[in-house]
Amino acid sequence: MTRLTSILALLLLSPLAVAGEASLGEAVNSIQSGEIKRHVDTLADDSFEGREAGSRGGRAAGNYIVEFLKAHGLKPAGDKGTYFQWFGSEYRNILAMLPGKDPQLAEQVIIVGAHYDHVGYGNSTNSFGPTGYIHNGADDNASGTSGLLEVVEAFSKLAEPPQRSVLFVFWDGEEKGLLGSKHWLQDPTINLSRVKFYINLDMIGRLRKGRVEVSGGRTSHGLRRLITNANEGTQLALDFDWEVKPNSDHHPFYERSIPFVMLHTGLHDQYHRPQDDVEFISCDGAESVSRMAFQLVWMLANEETSRSFRDMARREGPSQRKQFESAYLGRGSRLGIRWATDEEMSDGLTVKEVTPGSPASRAGVRAGDKIVQFAGLPVNEVEQFLINVQASPNDTTITVARDGEAEPLELPLTLNEKPSPLGIRWRADEANGDLMFLTSVVPGSLASACGLMTGDRVYEANGQKFSDGNQFYELVTDFTKPLRLVVERQGRLSTIEVETSKLHAILGIGPMTEEPTTDATTVLENPALENPAASGQ
Repeated sequence: MTRLTSILALLLLSPLAVAGEASLGEAVNSIQSGEIKRHVDTLADDSFEGREAGSRGGRAAGNYIVEFLKAHGLKPAGDKGTYFQWFGSEYRNILAMLPGKDPQLAEQVIIVGAHYDHVGYGNSTNSFGPTGYIHNGADDNASGTSGLLEVVEAFSKLAEPPQRSVLFVFWDGEEKGLLGSKHWLQDPTINLSRVKFYINLDMIGRLRKGRVEVSGGRTSHGLRRLITNANEGTQLALDFDWEVKPNSDHHPFYERSIPFVMLHTGLHDQYHRPQDDVEFISCDGAESVSRMAFQLVWMLANEETSRSFRDMARREGPSQRKQFESAYLGRGSRLGIRWATDEEMSDGLTVKEVTPGSPASRAGVRAGDKIVQFAGLPVNEVEQFLINVQASPNDTTITVARDGEAEPLELPLTLNEKPSPLGIRWRADEANGDLMFLTSVVPGSLASACGLMTGDRVYEANGQKFSDGNQFYELVTDFTKPLRLVVERQGRLSTIEVETSKLHAILGIGPMTEEPTTDATTVLENPALENPAASGQ
């Protein structure tokens, strides 16, 4: 027995999963960083010599994967009843199938894959040097392969499979030009019409600040919501990349108009160098990404309706994303005053500066005045005062106490801009019509006070979903009711309570009796402050 095969045999003597007994939550929790580390330690060991496609190290890595699939009861889905699909010069894709349980939907297949090859000893075409040394590829892509093995084990533990079938694929020859995935799509082991979605795991071992790049999230309508829901248990910071690059095995599927998602934790200085070793791998991070991937596969395999490819994704990229996500900066100051941010405020707000030509200036407000009422309401709290300024009708009054005057002066006031009681602007997204992107949150507005931010995406308002901007408007502008919003920020969902009661006095709304019953979300508009060092309206 060679040293290579003896290591392989030893590492396969771990306790096997008990198949068919776990709940969904137990299956998710079975994906463990320690197991990922064990797989990475094996696949990125020097004895595998960098796992170049067609090499003895590549074959050993393939054998390790196959023995794992056998041990977990996965059916072979390669050529002639084997796990292998041979192609090229001794290259081998590895395929295993988990049949779905629904008699009709089981004909549809969700594919999840990762390439297991690397670049061997490296050469001038595939290494950033130095060449001639073993390139272990711990992150590229022992990490993705290990994550996929853990996803396989999690599915094998479930008491019953999902509705659709799941095909697990370990690609060979990716580093030689996506050879394995291209070959499979040219000579598929199942009818391509059965394939409804592809998920790719490539380099998931360098999680930094919780950030994961998500590619392909616009290749099917409404996909962002599904990905975000899959992330609910892991709370990763998702960066949804609009650009689709031909840099991994997702791309041949994309070219065939099959929707996809790729999860990737980013490039680094050790990429395609001998230094890409196990000591740099974040196994805890890979665990989180793998758990999210499992949840996403599960959700896709159980959706009522299969997904179709969104053609517009081919015409979108970084410039379109920048344009879509640009903030609205058109709203100016409504009042035109400034005050010291450290002022102790109980019976009014002392004006430090009045902007020339502003509504406050035209009304006759002066520096040194103390605002004691605004729109007939007492000014005794800065946050409420700011909300009132944004929500008030254009024609109102401001009452100031002034040195030398025996009584406060009530001054007629005409504010700039339209009233904005909630303080948000939004934009619909054709790819995700069931959510609204907030292009701005007005500083000082109710939305700002409640924690909404420009760039947030609103998913629900008081437990209700919406399909267009008009429905969304109706839901978030009924200020007679409490408002709870479900908001997504970098793939993380949260519930924001919008205290609509803060608008009642300024809008003349009586006390509410209804209690909030569900979750909802909202985001707001964000004009630039005239002076970042001071507060102003």
